[in-house]
Amino acid sequence: MPRSAADAAAGFLALLRAQPIKMGEVAAFLDGLSHEERVAAVRAAGREPQRRLYAAAAGHAPVRLADLVAPAKAPYETVRHFGRNTLPLFTRFEKRFCRPPGQDAQAPAELFGFNFQSMQPVTGPGYFVARDDGARGEVLIDYTRVPDSAPPGWPAPRRNEVGFSRFVYGFMVDRLRRVSEHVTIGSAARHGREFGSWFLLCREP
Repeated sequence: MPRSAADAAAGFLALLRAQPIKMGEVAAFLDGLSHEERVAAVRAAGREPQRRLYAAAAGHAPVRLADLVAPAKAPYETVRHFGRNTLPLFTRFEKRFCRPPGQDAQAPAELFGFNFQSMQPVTGPGYFVARDDGARGEVLIDYTRVPDSAPPGWPAPRRNEVGFSRFVYGFMVDRLRRVSEHVTIGSAARHGREFGSWFLLCREP
């Protein structure tokens, strides 16, 4: 077991340098960490490790909406996913998810969510609706759809195609793949085309 967040980060990056990346070993390593160590590991991975990990995660294991918000969570209960993206600036962020009322807790049709980060007053909250891509065992983060309601304490939902938000979240549908029990990796796409921007997420326990 790693003895510090720095050890966790170093161990994770070492696994991502393997040729090829062995997803079973990566998943087992992350599953053996504490939450704090997992977040440190995820936030240590830059652009090239994330690019390689996203490719390696294709077909590794399915991820479903119920993996992002556990069935035990109440409707509208916030679940935080701590992330790092590969943008030049403001790389640390969170995606916050909830299951809207009326959804099957075991197999919801959709989740609501938004992006929490330091530039939110400028970029907007980046609301999205998440849905399963069952054919590929992946999850789609659809910024072209905005929730019609939100939990208390969340910012007011607003469209992503207006104001400065259009340059950050507009016309985007991202794709998530499973890495481990708590960790997923995504690729950003605009108008259906991936443009070389990735992000890692670590769900809170």
